[in-house]
Amino acid sequence: MPRPIRAEISLSALRNNLNVMKKAAGQAKVWSVVKANAYGHGVSNVYPGLQDTDGFALLDFAEAVELRELGWEGPLLLLEGFFEPDDLTIIDRYKITTAVHSFWQLSAIADARLQRPVDIYLKVNTGMNRLGFTPDRLNAAWLEASANPNIGEITLMTHFAGADEPAGIDDPMTILNTLVPNNYLPRCFANSAATLWHPRSHGDWVRPGIVLYGASPSGKYQDISKTGLKAVMTLKSEIIAVQSLNSGSRVGYGGRYVASRAHNIGIVACGYADGYPRHAPGGTPVIVNGRETVTIGTVSMDMLAVDLTPCLNALPGSPVELWGEQLPVDRVAQASQTIGYELLSALTKRVITEVR
Repeated sequence: MPRPIRAEISLSALRNNLNVMKKAAGQAKVWSVVKANAYGHGVSNVYPGLQDTDGFALLDFAEAVELRELGWEGPLLLLEGFFEPDDLTIIDRYKITTAVHSFWQLSAIADARLQRPVDIYLKVNTGMNRLGFTPDRLNAAWLEASANPNIGEITLMTHFAGADEPAGIDDPMTILNTLVPNNYLPRCFANSAATLWHPRSHGDWVRPGIVLYGASPSGKYQDISKTGLKAVMTLKSEIIAVQSLNSGSRVGYGGRYVASRAHNIGIVACGYADGYPRHAPGGTPVIVNGRETVTIGTVSMDMLAVDLTPCLNALPGSPVELWGEQLPVDRVAQASQTIGYELLSALTKRVITEVR
């Protein structure tokens, strides 16, 4: 038998979350973001649950090709654009829309031999300072793109650095409202947080990502607890052994946990080689036999330990939920001083994935 750890992917939760975001988006169309192998869920796994989307947004050419091979004929968007001129061959062949954030990309498109004009998302840097034309150069980029016969539809794009904050889009929106192309081009500004909390940014397309998988863009589960979003991935395992500790007994590498009383602990088949964070401290929440308890000691490569005091009937074979339907991934992430994005996308290949 394989190790008992597995990730269950709920298509019903995924469909629910897409519907939640469609309602939040109002009249805007929805790009479902499936970058990073659908945030660790698997592109082919989530595809059946997201077929009612208006388009898929991603980073990797292989993910775009995979979606075409799965049968998707609708829009595809490369969020980072292309990386060298030869990439335009794939963009042309598979009818992919690409972000454009540099003048060299405009020149590459002008020089390319294409079967059809390529649609582009012209990206402006409104304060993130990662990718995009600076506001003072955007008009020149727009004019150059508009004069290029190899370019079809042009959409204005940006990315908000602080959309999870109440005033987080104020400065970027002020910048956008001063730009001439903003008055003439379709717009795609809103990420997950802006789609949920800043309707004035919705424009023509929105780009929800982490929320489709049931995690919070702010990293705090309470911020989405009343939205109707559901966990798509439930990471499950089992107790594989029970140890009885005496007061003073130590647990795990370095003996960092020292028992202050006699009690039982459970050993779970899950470790950092499965994608569980090694830096998760003792006290990180976990569900055993349907009851919440906490981890103790240091997470090792293949196992971790949990306190069975609240779960007196737990035995080898008892079910464990590391995160998911009963335990939001954001709570585990907060305890580990990270965000749900990292935990979901860090799931490793040795974890068996089941789609239901």
